[in-house]
Amino acid sequence: MAKGWWFRFSLLAVLVLSSLLATAPTFFGLKEDSAFPLKAKINLGLDLQGGLYMVLGIDFNKVYRDEVVAYARKAQATLKDVGIESTVGTLDASDPKDPKHTIILSKDGDRSAAKEKLREFYSYPLRITQDEGTTLQYGLGRDYLREIEDTALSKSIEVIRNRIDEFGVTEPEIVSQGNDRIVVQLPGVKDITRAKDLIGRTAKLEFKFVNDDVSLTQLNDWLDKAKKAGIEYKKGQRWSDHVAAINAHITADLPKGFEVAFSKTMNKNTNEVTNLEPYLVEAGSSLTGEELQEALVRIDQEQNRPYVALEFKPQGAKIFEQITGANIGKRLAIVLDGNVYSAPVVQGRIAGGSAQVTLGAGDYNTTMMEARDLALVLRAGALPVELVFEEQRVVGPSLGADAIDKAQLAALIGSFLVLAFMCFYYKFSGAIATATIILNVLFTLTCLILVGATLSLPGIAGIALTVGMAVDGNILIYERIREEMRAGMTPFEAVRTGFEKAFWAIADANITTALAGLCLLNFGTGPVRGFAVTLLIGICTTVYTSYFVSKVLFEMYVGKGDRKTLSI
Repeated sequence: MAKGWWFRFSLLAVLVLSSLLATAPTFFGLKEDSAFPLKAKINLGLDLQGGLYMVLGIDFNKVYRDEVVAYARKAQATLKDVGIESTVGTLDASDPKDPKHTIILSKDGDRSAAKEKLREFYSYPLRITQDEGTTLQYGLGRDYLREIEDTALSKSIEVIRNRIDEFGVTEPEIVSQGNDRIVVQLPGVKDITRAKDLIGRTAKLEFKFVNDDVSLTQLNDWLDKAKKAGIEYKKGQRWSDHVAAINAHITADLPKGFEVAFSKTMNKNTNEVTNLEPYLVEAGSSLTGEELQEALVRIDQEQNRPYVALEFKPQGAKIFEQITGANIGKRLAIVLDGNVYSAPVVQGRIAGGSAQVTLGAGDYNTTMMEARDLALVLRAGALPVELVFEEQRVVGPSLGADAIDKAQLAALIGSFLVLAFMCFYYKFSGAIATATIILNVLFTLTCLILVGATLSLPGIAGIALTVGMAVDGNILIYERIREEMRAGMTPFEAVRTGFEKAFWAIADANITTALAGLCLLNFGTGPVRGFAVTLLIGICTTVYTSYFVSKVLFEMYVGKGDRKTLSI
């Protein structure tokens, strides 16, 4: 054999050996703690190993309300910096798509200066909608509303992906559906409830001062008023909607710039509220989770209980020091997703930018899990919007196992029929074709492992299509060799000429298919992309095995040219 042949044969041997090693953990079901040096396996999709499928909707109306309330506090602080005293007014949400808020000036003579400052600092996010006496009413700017809609979806996907990455799910599928929905697929998830909680939790962290001038008796009277009006929490209802309904009903009784919040205790088994402690807190917040640098789980050495330690960014640390120094003796409520976790009294100015969130009662393991999940969502970022679980499907592993069994059976029957035909029709040359097709599938699976792609049912269909294309390539070569032998060529010359003349036909067929695969990969989503990835990998392995591997084996078969006949 020529030196070039030995080089190509050695390369093939190395690739075969490497592929066998790479696919061994998958074929033999090796576990992570096995002594085998390679651990990576083929990632199975949701339809093959089961998991969670969800469609999440975005409540943009709540986003608009939260934004306009947040800017009330910012506007008040800006006016105070230039010597204009004001108080935060009320929220008008009669038009849910365009909520408005008021700021009440202390002096009527400050109105022109206040309007000028608001235009200077907030001309993009805000627009003044009403100007009467000492009252300024404003809403969100039209361009800013469109920006919220454009960015909320992409940022939510990014935050969900960060959380799922820390949760440890392999190959999640997170894509947008329209402009107000997100589709999430989590293959292999076992703890469905925890996964839903991590994904859907907004993790909106706020620090709000408590108004202790209103007695608890008065606060309970207001809540009784809402209860008599039929506003009661129902199991399955979003807690934020319930609290919003209470505040909307008693808004005329509440001091301006304040709202009701609760510290609630829930039964972990029944998911029912067992205890509620009301607070009257600021409607806006001077410090939020946006200024958070780090969130870590720590252990209280005295009580031996986990808590979440918070570290703020430099700007957040500065704000935290300022607000605690200016409000010594007041209670500062730590509010997460509308739930008051704690409300300690500020004993003095707190420097260094550190705080902590203590968790409710429960056994140590439960509290530790809650602390880890809370730290996870705070680190991964707060969702910019509140998500609604519009659809949920849990795909059981038995369904995936059934799909795998049927796919394997179909693949075995189809492959046997194709390869049997090749061996019957092309004799020994058909056996060579069978060897190249087996190597083609082996190389395809190896590439899927190396790139970390997910194999789904459409992906299996892609492998089946790859086998068909590989057979087609072999047929092109074999028929060309037959033609050359009928023209009087020796087997050696017929093989050489047949491979040369069939190459461009094989390349043309695979290139055109690859172009279609690239379009599917670029414009498709979910299973379509899985099919495209498998197809494109299969095209590369098909060209290599159908032409180059077959040529190596045929050159070994015909030898140096002394063979008189070919079994073809």
